[in-house]
Amino acid sequence: MSRPWVRFFTVLGLLGFSCGIVLLAWCTYDLPDTDKVKPLELKPSITILADDGTLIARYGGMKGDVVNVKKLPQYVPAAVLAIEDRRFYDHFGIDPLGLLRAMYTNVRAHHWVQGGSTITQQLAKNLFLTPDKTLRRKVQEAVLALVIEYRFTKDEILSAYLNRVYFGAGAYGLDAAAKTYFDKRATDLSLWEGAVLAGLLKAPSKYSPASNPKLAAARAKTVIHAMQEAGYISPDMARQEIGRAKMRLATSASGELNKYFGDWIIDQIDSYVSNTDRDLIVHTTFNPQLQLLAESRQKAFFAQVKPNEKISQLGMVTMGLDGAVLSMIGGTDYGGSQFNRATQAMRQPGSSFKPFVYMAALEAGYKPDDMLDDSPITTGKYRPKNYGDKYYGAVSMTQALAFSLNTATIKMLQAVGVDRLIDVTQRLGFSEKFKPELATGLGAGETTVLEMTNAYTEIANGGYAIWPYGVTRIEDDKGRVVYSHEQPQAMRIFNPRDVTNLDGMMEQVVAQGTGQAAQLSRGHVAGKTGTSQDYRDAWFVGYTNRFVTGIWMGNDDNTPMEKVSGGKYPARLWHDYMEEAINVDVKAYAPELAREPQDNGFMSVLDRWTNSSDTDKRPNRSGGFMGQFNGSDVPVYNQ
Repeated sequence: MSRPWVRFFTVLGLLGFSCGIVLLAWCTYDLPDTDKVKPLELKPSITILADDGTLIARYGGMKGDVVNVKKLPQYVPAAVLAIEDRRFYDHFGIDPLGLLRAMYTNVRAHHWVQGGSTITQQLAKNLFLTPDKTLRRKVQEAVLALVIEYRFTKDEILSAYLNRVYFGAGAYGLDAAAKTYFDKRATDLSLWEGAVLAGLLKAPSKYSPASNPKLAAARAKTVIHAMQEAGYISPDMARQEIGRAKMRLATSASGELNKYFGDWIIDQIDSYVSNTDRDLIVHTTFNPQLQLLAESRQKAFFAQVKPNEKISQLGMVTMGLDGAVLSMIGGTDYGGSQFNRATQAMRQPGSSFKPFVYMAALEAGYKPDDMLDDSPITTGKYRPKNYGDKYYGAVSMTQALAFSLNTATIKMLQAVGVDRLIDVTQRLGFSEKFKPELATGLGAGETTVLEMTNAYTEIANGGYAIWPYGVTRIEDDKGRVVYSHEQPQAMRIFNPRDVTNLDGMMEQVVAQGTGQAAQLSRGHVAGKTGTSQDYRDAWFVGYTNRFVTGIWMGNDDNTPMEKVSGGKYPARLWHDYMEEAINVDVKAYAPELAREPQDNGFMSVLDRWTNSSDTDKRPNRSGGFMGQFNGSDVPVYNQ
């Protein structure tokens, strides 16, 4: 080579070296002090427990016990190395071969598939740097990785990494992840469980075994195959492990939809505890057995629904007679949508609102056997029709409710006055103010599944005002009680005679009316179906002697279903769930509100028609009184 070319390349090399030195100096002039580790920024954790102490959900950060790779089963760190950094014990903090392999893979795939960072580089980023994806930050990461490799052993580096890395669900570190997903210590993990956790590192939310068990299992199989390729396990062991592997999660993760309840609770924490800078443990009324039963029945239901019936969502709540929320389903897929159809969706209740109209009529002096006129409405601006344009002439109040007759109900409401209905809804505690118009009597307003279930609970418990609640006690991380639920003194809002009469009428809805699909094999059952215009909403809300369940079905975009009424699928699902739920041992938070089992015989019917005991004054929610009850002052509407 001629001298000019030698000089050219020499100068070019010196220039490149100088530029490299300048670039390195610019990237590292403010390099963090490796003695000052960046603190792990954990938000205060809020752990929500069911009534039996099992975990429902955890919010915020969780840090487990410190682990040492030498004390872990060998296959646990091996799983991490196989999928994250196979040459960890061979490189010096930066892996040129791994970097070239990642570049080659990404070029072939025409998009970013594989990263080239070693575990040491990831630890450097975690300990000292921000997550910014810039050239300067990558250079700093590489330099810090070299420093870490110089100062610490490989086992110390791997241990530090496993104690800091994020595994999803608020779990930082291997031990926290083991407890969160499998309810065990990291030292007790099986090979399959170690593979599941190692698979989370790529994308914790995507491969979460709680929300995406199938995807998590597929990812764990990939990890096991990688362990075999790396020589950590034999081919026979890999086949054996994959063949017998099952996603056995901790109780906390067994109910896929229980986080709807957890989210509902977390939204209320600030009203119970003003200072949330401490880790909190929240004890609730949530019953895991009822929840799992509700989830299994709704899954079985949706597996049978035909696509052309156009049902995509549901909301479902079970409450005790004192307002304790025992189970909750806010949608069919929590991972797909966290919007809670049980507590947040405002929907038209349709005819499931009618019992409140009939309560207003009973308070106005009507009796269940009084006759109403069920003929077409031909005057006035509001002219609702019966379902199928069928009319029955003279019918009793009980028959009108049982068969959900619109015209008889509206004619009765006209005679009673809409103001009486609005007064009833206010005492029932609905948050929305319903319009004082006849259409309100047929459920034209909007409310939530939780509020409808609560309103029926106030009928089921004999006419006492209650409010939905889920928190029984809150403790801080020191075990100190910072909040304890105290059941307020039950306040009567309806005359017991009127409640008894309405209960008997709603019993006939299930016995011979539109809610027959909800009949149970034993016990007292009462409820009401509801269907809004064009089949946009379908409801069934009903109760037994011990608890109340409300179910709504429909679509988030308010599109109509294909002739799905409340007496069809909601009532059937209610039956399938409640037929087994009545056998579940549920804690009674307020036993005094439980309804005594009824014999449904002649004496029960006679008592229903004649009972007029207790007070005639009905306090409203603000503590005032509705005035003296005197049904004889109001004319009864007869045919």
